[in-house]
Amino acid sequence: MVKSTDSRQTQTRQGRRPPELQRAEQQRALETRTSILNAAFAEFASKGFEAASIRSIADRIGLQHPLITYHYRTKDILWEAVAQHVFERIRHEWEGYLTIEPPSNAVEGVRLLYRALFKFTTEFPEFHRFMLQEILEYSPRLQWLADTVLSPMIGRLLPLIRQAQDEGAFPRIEPAILHYLMISLTSTLSTFGAEMMATSKLSASDPTVVDAYWKTVEDLIFGARPGTLRVVPPGPAAAKAAPAGQPSQQAGKPPRRAVRG
Repeated sequence: MVKSTDSRQTQTRQGRRPPELQRAEQQRALETRTSILNAAFAEFASKGFEAASIRSIADRIGLQHPLITYHYRTKDILWEAVAQHVFERIRHEWEGYLTIEPPSNAVEGVRLLYRALFKFTTEFPEFHRFMLQEILEYSPRLQWLADTVLSPMIGRLLPLIRQAQDEGAFPRIEPAILHYLMISLTSTLSTFGAEMMATSKLSASDPTVVDAYWKTVEDLIFGARPGTLRVVPPGPAAAKAAPAGQPSQQAGKPPRRAVRG
């Protein structure tokens, strides 16, 4: 024991910090960076890039602003770090869902991934506000976001959507259109939460509202639950003639058939 203590004292005298002290400092630095990223996320989401300031971000967490520039030299670097931090959390949510509930087919995989994104946005409504600040018009930040973060994530989703289309679960349209349809559905509560409260006294953070909303989305898009019947339009050959003297279904529209989602 004495020998070990002498060794640590010798390391300190020689300028080398003990390993446990280094680990503690690294942990503190990690916690500081995480606090900065979370505060910057809220600041950029509420004010946008141009109006946000390093000083305001520091005030949110009670830090001196030079400490933020020590970790992130410029506001641009900080913004990019925030975007990567947020999307890494979304990827973590995805992996968690796919591990807990391995999908049995493509449509189930699509359902799980968008459910995970919706869950994230209800827990962190700032996410869509953060994105909305950038997508209103083109900017170099939006292009960086598309190239660095969005394209790899969309590249994971679109093949699954195409496969689900091949399985007959989705209509034959450009998969990116279906993707942005789902993005709009995942963002509804976080986007219209204040308006819902003002008009209907419904809280977008109420678990009952959240569950009812997403259950409705899944019922409409994916069917009530995996394997249940959904109604989709048939091909031209599936239309049946109406019995003589009776009008055809829905004024000449072909009947609909049920398929398994």
